[in-house]
Amino acid sequence: MKFIESIFEGGLWNSRFIILAAVLGSLFAGFAIFYMATIDVWNLVQHVVHYGDADMTEAARKALHDNTVTHIVEVVDGYLLATVMLIFSLGLYELFISDIDQAHGNKSSSKILVINSLDDLKSRLAKVVIMIMIVTLFEQALNMKMQTPLDLLYLGGSIALIAGALYLSHAGEGKHSAEAGHDEEEDEVAAIEEEKPHH
Repeated sequence: MKFIESIFEGGLWNSRFIILAAVLGSLFAGFAIFYMATIDVWNLVQHVVHYGDADMTEAARKALHDNTVTHIVEVVDGYLLATVMLIFSLGLYELFISDIDQAHGNKSSSKILVINSLDDLKSRLAKVVIMIMIVTLFEQALNMKMQTPLDLLYLGGSIALIAGALYLSHAGEGKHSAEAGHDEEEDEVAAIEEEKPHH
């Protein structure tokens, strides 16, 4: 029974490697979105070159300006989404497969990568998703036609909700950092107490 249990538990533990499908899929999806956003930037630059054309009418220049701003917002949205896929891919690998040694030896890794739990992954993804929502709201606001005072009220309400979400996310992050710092202080105190000679 012990041998069967060992084989079963080994197979169960190794089944976590199925997550590599999600890791590679998310990574390829991120690369694809990066590629598309970069192509959009290239096409945008080609169109913007004509913005200074003296033969262009004011109406055409205004239309080009509005379209350019909209496309820039779309590009930012695309890059943010690609970033989400990249963080998701790396986070899944760290959680289920193995730590990425190069990341832990890099000073900038703590800003985006070092994932210790699903809560860490969720927190990092949530921040980027909120940014995508803000950019999407900005894109819709640019194309929104204000026809009634109620439209302006809806826009103001949506901005207030986004501001509230940002405030709550930063407040939660500060609380989490304070708790982490308190835990580190307790660990340091405990280590010092253990090092003291006992009489």
